[in-house]
Amino acid sequence: MRFLLSTLLLGLLSLSTLADTFIVDDIRLEGLQRVSVGTVYEALPIAIGDRVNDRRLADVSRILFKSGFFNDIRVLRDGNTLVIRLTELPTITKIEIEGNKAIKSEALLEGLKQSGLAEGRVLKRATLERIALELERQYVAQGRYDAGIETLVTPLPRNRVAVEIQVDEGTVAAIAAVNIIGNKVFDDETLFKSFQLQTSNFWSWYKKDDKYSREKLAADLESLRSFYFDRGYIRFNIESTQVSVSPDKSGVYVNISVSEGDRYDIDSVQIAGDLVIDESELSPLLTMANGDIFSRREISVTSNLMSKRLGNDGYTFAQVNGVPEINDDDKTVDLTFFVNPGKRTYVRAIRFKGNDGTLDEVLRREMVQIEGGWASSQDIETGKRKLNRLGFFKSVDVQTPAVPGTDDMIDVIYQVEEQLSGSLNFNLGYAGASGLILGASVSQSNFMGSGNSLSLGLQKNDTSRSMNFSYTDPFYTIDGVSRGFSVSYRETDFSSRSAFSDFQTNSLGGRVTFGYPISPLQRLSFSTGYTQTEFFEGRTVPLEIRTFVDNQGDLFDEYTVGANWRYSSLNRGLFPTDGVEHRLFADVSLPGSDLTYYKVGYKGNLYLPLSDNWSVRVRTELGYGDGFGDLQRMPFFKNFRAGGLGSIRGYQTNSLGPKGFPEFEAVDLTQADAEGNPQFEEDEFGRPKQDDNAPAVIYLVDNNGAAQSLSNTERFVPQYITDENGSIEQAPLFLERERALGGNIQIETSVELIFPFPFVEDRSSLRSVLFADAGNVFNSDCVAINEPDIPNFRRHPFCDDGISFNDIRTSVGAGVTWVTAIGPLTFTYSIPLNDQIGDRTESFEFSLGQVF
Repeated sequence: MRFLLSTLLLGLLSLSTLADTFIVDDIRLEGLQRVSVGTVYEALPIAIGDRVNDRRLADVSRILFKSGFFNDIRVLRDGNTLVIRLTELPTITKIEIEGNKAIKSEALLEGLKQSGLAEGRVLKRATLERIALELERQYVAQGRYDAGIETLVTPLPRNRVAVEIQVDEGTVAAIAAVNIIGNKVFDDETLFKSFQLQTSNFWSWYKKDDKYSREKLAADLESLRSFYFDRGYIRFNIESTQVSVSPDKSGVYVNISVSEGDRYDIDSVQIAGDLVIDESELSPLLTMANGDIFSRREISVTSNLMSKRLGNDGYTFAQVNGVPEINDDDKTVDLTFFVNPGKRTYVRAIRFKGNDGTLDEVLRREMVQIEGGWASSQDIETGKRKLNRLGFFKSVDVQTPAVPGTDDMIDVIYQVEEQLSGSLNFNLGYAGASGLILGASVSQSNFMGSGNSLSLGLQKNDTSRSMNFSYTDPFYTIDGVSRGFSVSYRETDFSSRSAFSDFQTNSLGGRVTFGYPISPLQRLSFSTGYTQTEFFEGRTVPLEIRTFVDNQGDLFDEYTVGANWRYSSLNRGLFPTDGVEHRLFADVSLPGSDLTYYKVGYKGNLYLPLSDNWSVRVRTELGYGDGFGDLQRMPFFKNFRAGGLGSIRGYQTNSLGPKGFPEFEAVDLTQADAEGNPQFEEDEFGRPKQDDNAPAVIYLVDNNGAAQSLSNTERFVPQYITDENGSIEQAPLFLERERALGGNIQIETSVELIFPFPFVEDRSSLRSVLFADAGNVFNSDCVAINEPDIPNFRRHPFCDDGISFNDIRTSVGAGVTWVTAIGPLTFTYSIPLNDQIGDRTESFEFSLGQVF
């Protein structure tokens, strides 16, 4: 204002030589650079031919200053020509912000732009000063009382400037104390449990709950009101709130003065208004009754339940308001729920947005709501849940905007965000038993946007070649009957290698599956398949495999049928956080098959949400199988397996459970004394006898029933274990390490804590968990050891009959799964808790294409 007055004074002084009045013959503008002549002439209150005096010339300066384009204005007279010399405000060519972290530069620049400060605009000093003060207020609102803002304006050629804003954000003041004054019914500790603001504690370094902000305080005050209102204190009031800062601006003291009042109970509850549906259908939705403590939360819950119930019958915009009538004399409340259903609403159209790669018909066939029918809130929400369960989308939102020009029609719009629903894998590696490994696979759960799933995989190494292909159409018929088929082939060749796995097979097979929906949450499927399998024996195979091949041969055909029942209320197909899933399955080989067996099992998942981002998952897997007819036990290659991702983490994949009886040599057994030391024959002086023909290695039976070799370099004559006939007993000396064959009984369970991955905002394609696993597989009937070389050795050293809970393996750990462009990447780190001798543990595991 002072600058404006001084400028006007100079303008008036410059006119001291002018006559009192004169007629303007011409107007000349001087000094314009960016502002157009037309803009100035349009603003001028004087035109050619006007008679002007001092007062009207002063109006020229005032009006032109008001336009906001000029820094200086001088009004002069040259004869009868009016001369206006203008100095434009400088233009901002660059704005730099330094020192800010709590508020992003993009947000600050957008705020500056809305306040009139941006590159390309003119610089107004008053605006810059006002913005600096506003920035300081924003930081103060965050509890940064020592924040400071400095502005620097650097002149540049051609009437331009560069603006630099230096931000000293300071530090967020910590909560030194929060005091509630006036509370008698509830103590401070109880009330503070719902507060965001806390004094410094062990977790404050991470949760930042000891940092003051105005928004947090406002939220805490509302939480305090809700706490009392939900417990009957309807007259509760916050009398005052005081926030004070310590002299060094590092601590904040918050004092909240309250008046609790008395507790009120409900005297009566009734429903009134336009009851378009019978009151008997609304009354069960009341969550409170006569004599209950008044609760504002329960009023809101009841109103929402009634609104949803009305919405299910097409009254989309129904309003239910719970109105309390307070009786201060007896401290009671008469509660009335007024129902205003509005008009019944119909659906004009159902549309989808965001499904760029998925066909509309894939989404439309999941809909329960019908176009043209009345709008059902339940059916619309069911459609949202079904789209989420497909697993094709990161998120699904639904909107129901009213149709313009109508009051009884809406459109239903599902907004989806697609996510990667397939994976492409290439494998290149080397293994000692297999040589160079080459492989590729592609899987797509939403093939070409059709909703159909397809998988194709190829792999080749020095000992095997394999191929698998599967395809499933979940809507083979319009009624939701699904059809799928799969084909697989695997060929092995041992000619180039001398080391082998437990068993190797050549197999060719296929399967056809049909699924039938029996309810919105249940599905029943049936399958039939054929497989031809050929066995090859390597150099060293366990006794179980040799016995199986001796009894069953090495080439056989299987014809199988299967049934599968699934119930799922999971809220999403990928990374669910709420709901339950049950699966029962059974596979039986048909008469006429070379192998007759059956398998039954159960898989379950329970998700319990703890909050918006935290939940608990409980996984259970149970299985049992056996042979029938001529087959005494289930074929070993059909056994259940345990260990690795998706099973008991921390143990190598498929490494747990009973192990096969490996290749062995029969050796003579030496007697041992009570301490487990070998015993030798003695001479007449009590010394061990020596004989050059005595064996250089002697064997004892250890605690596991296996032969333990000991060196006998002194050539002492051992005392051998003999049977009742005097024959020396023998035991096996194992030539290779035992390997797991799995079992016909499966018991597994896991508990996972699903938590948000730190420092990541979009968690729709990322899941992190803490887990505890337990389980194993067992054999109900181990193969009996009946080798002629060891006639007295009967107990299987690596397999026990039946379930032994002492053999349950446990582990704990953490894991992360990230859905990428080439498929889900899973990383886990596990700690086995009770691994035993012979277990193959693996702390770190990585997988491409598999989730938890």
